[in-house]
Amino acid sequence: MADEIKSLDDLKSAVSGEAAVAETEAPREPQRDSLGRAYATGKRKDAVARVWIKPGSGKVTVNGKDINAYFARPVLQMILKQPFQVANVEGQFDVMATVAGGGLSGQAGAVKHGISKALQLYEPSLRGALKAAGFLTRDSRVVERKKYGKAKARRSFQFSKR
Repeated sequence: MADEIKSLDDLKSAVSGEAAVAETEAPREPQRDSLGRAYATGKRKDAVARVWIKPGSGKVTVNGKDINAYFARPVLQMILKQPFQVANVEGQFDVMATVAGGGLSGQAGAVKHGISKALQLYEPSLRGALKAAGFLTRDSRVVERKKYGKAKARRSFQFSKR
């Protein structure tokens, strides 16, 4: 009789979905290569960034150049530093990124997305803070295509009555 009650409880928890969550939810493992680096791809608009992070002094290199040389505008440098500030790991990781496509603003967003994903892969405990800040979500907004019969994507040619 006790076995039946226990199995009924198991059945109730299975129906409510509690048992399935407990079985599938496992702690995330850090994903690092043989050199101790974490790799991730970040995207924004038309820009794609390949990002490697490893423990270090906080040096950021983009396409072989220092962050100050590649992203000259302070706003773009600030965008790149946001994931480290949110995760409270400023100056603890070296970043090496290669980025292609798009303009500087899109490239900065792509590198930020890549850094966030790589941080989460290197140290899974940082995932909550990065996800809450919205840094792990790819910003899907891209430029709308031009349509025929239109001056731009939506702009019509000037109307002429005569």
